[in-house]
Amino acid sequence: MAGQGCPGAYIAAMPFDARTQSPEANSAGDEPRNRRAVARWLLVVAGMVWAMVALGGATRLTGSGLSIMEWAPLSGTLPPLSDAEWRRLYDLYRSIPQYALVNAGFGIEGFKEIFWLEWAHRFWGRAIGLAYAGGLAWFWLRGRIPAGYKGSLLLLLTLGGMQGAVGWFMVASGFQADRVAVSPYRLVVHLGLALVLFAALLWTALNLLRPGPTPINAGRLRRSLQVAAGLALLAMLAGGFVAGMRAGFSFNTFPLMDGRLIPEGYADLHPFVRNFFENVAAVQFNHRLLATLALLAGLHAAGRAFRLPPGRARHAALALGGALALQYGLGVATLVMMVPVWLGTLHQAVAVLVLAAAILALHATRRPARTGASA
Repeated sequence: MAGQGCPGAYIAAMPFDARTQSPEANSAGDEPRNRRAVARWLLVVAGMVWAMVALGGATRLTGSGLSIMEWAPLSGTLPPLSDAEWRRLYDLYRSIPQYALVNAGFGIEGFKEIFWLEWAHRFWGRAIGLAYAGGLAWFWLRGRIPAGYKGSLLLLLTLGGMQGAVGWFMVASGFQADRVAVSPYRLVVHLGLALVLFAALLWTALNLLRPGPTPINAGRLRRSLQVAAGLALLAMLAGGFVAGMRAGFSFNTFPLMDGRLIPEGYADLHPFVRNFFENVAAVQFNHRLLATLALLAGLHAAGRAFRLPPGRARHAALALGGALALQYGLGVATLVMMVPVWLGTLHQAVAVLVLAAAILALHATRRPARTGASA
């Protein structure tokens, strides 16, 4: 996984002063302080990514994502500052199918409402990039990055840059002549990469804060947690297809889908595999099924955790079970209430809470590192 570092002997750097000594000559006693500082910075960036995922959910649910038709990483930082610029951007938006088929005639004031949410989403992405790149440069130049972590931190920087490019790749799919929304496939890639980035940031921070091996024998619990985490991640990705196809606005009953366990039309598409990604009935059923399996696996892991003595592993496993139960309840409420924006956004935000709980639990039960290997 990206972000796994190799804790070990490292002579940490004090603030660099060319008049006295090089960063490598500083006291090894600074290592814990440097590890904590880098970990806190990574946790702040992970929190920003969490907020970004929630903001992205609101952008999607309000149909705001296609309101900005230009990829301008630098000049796009500032919003329109004149009536002429507002008019130019509005005219660009009126050239795409979403305007003609969904928002025709809503005027420039209606355009501004969806524009500001998408602008905030992109602005926050730029803020994350600045916080990460600026922090990395600061720690690097002062020689405060612990040994074995430079490669991992550079990889995280690359993942962040890829996320911005994938975001535009996703948005551009909504400008095609036959679309009023972005491609569900590209949406899932964008969401999946955000989840990978969040997980890698959190895991790396935990490696810095808790470099030692797990003090207990938690092999069976770890396997249960791996199953629960894997199913939860699959449910999140399946939820991306639900969102991309607006499948949550169909079959708004629970636990049955319009009176059936398996909805009518589940296997209408050929070849059959297309149903998993392009059939509204199948996409929603699969999301429900994966979420249910993830919940059961999480509760099973929580049950196993009760056999452990109090500590991080037990608490993290219980937290994962609780987070999955909360997310499941929110998912049902979102469905039966026909996806109100605030609830749909909360449902997406809590998905990241589930991922965070899974990472904490897996890290707390990880196997002791082999000699020369990372934890």
